[in-house]
Amino acid sequence: MSDLRSIVRGVGGYLPDRIVTNDELAKTIDTSDEWIEQRVGIKQRHIAAEGEFTSDLAVHAARRALDNARLSPDDIDLIIVGTTTPDYTYPATATLVQNKLGMHHGFAFDIQAVCSGFVYAMVTADSYLKNGMAKRALVIGAETNSRILDWTDRTTCVLFGDGAGAVVVELGGDGERGILASSLRSDGHFWDKLYVDGGPSTTGTVGKLRMLGNQVFKHAVINISEAIHAAAKAADIQIADVDWFIPHQANQRILAGVAHRVGLDEHKVISTVATHANTSAASIPLAFAQGIADGRIKPGQLLLLEAMGGGLTWGACVLRL
Repeated sequence: MSDLRSIVRGVGGYLPDRIVTNDELAKTIDTSDEWIEQRVGIKQRHIAAEGEFTSDLAVHAARRALDNARLSPDDIDLIIVGTTTPDYTYPATATLVQNKLGMHHGFAFDIQAVCSGFVYAMVTADSYLKNGMAKRALVIGAETNSRILDWTDRTTCVLFGDGAGAVVVELGGDGERGILASSLRSDGHFWDKLYVDGGPSTTGTVGKLRMLGNQVFKHAVINISEAIHAAAKAADIQIADVDWFIPHQANQRILAGVAHRVGLDEHKVISTVATHANTSAASIPLAFAQGIADGRIKPGQLLLLEAMGGGLTWGACVLRL
């Protein structure tokens, strides 16, 4: 096993053109801009166009990450896509991305850990790189959540949006940068707190997203905090030394609750939930890309990533850019 670390070489994000505001939703369901913003901190969300699929969003984000890294698809030999809204039951969306990028080498597969998908994918890519299975990976979180929402259910449809984010990860050698440590968790006992009520083996349909919001919130704050402490301990860092906290953008209350519980200052939190809503596996790389684009996140800084999703799954990752 290599002693080298997996470093982030490039970051990119993509959001569909169509923006749906809270006021627009209020025209079709019993809600309001004030109700949504006060409870979850969301003002708007992006929705994929007809004929625009998860793989399309992923390819846009991937190309931007490659451009940011000054690399081409020829330089990649592994693609991992974290998604819960694949184009098809099979093949894996990652293979469709591979094809659309013009790649006919390497290997590609999906990871399904819902909102934790990007963290799971990062940890998986880190393992493959360190074990010599690949030299450079595209790690993508991409979702078209709008396709599985019940647009008559105001408790769920106001929360989610579509988008994709990607990072290029490669094995580096300077000893300071890279993924320092990670922690992953799951507990299937709580599967019915956040799930989609359909599938090939059960109903033969895609199904719609269902959630017990208050219970998910409770588990999120407690469980994510434990995973963060575990990752920080494994990385031998103090949470106070973290420069930027890049959490899954579930809702603003969860972001604030986790930051408070682990002792992170609010100004260190990268939050995009107001304009992106919850983009599930795409939310962390989208926030990462936003922080890079606006100049807040800089090389050499210590970053903390975390997420929790259906399953329940959760995890955290500490890296130095």
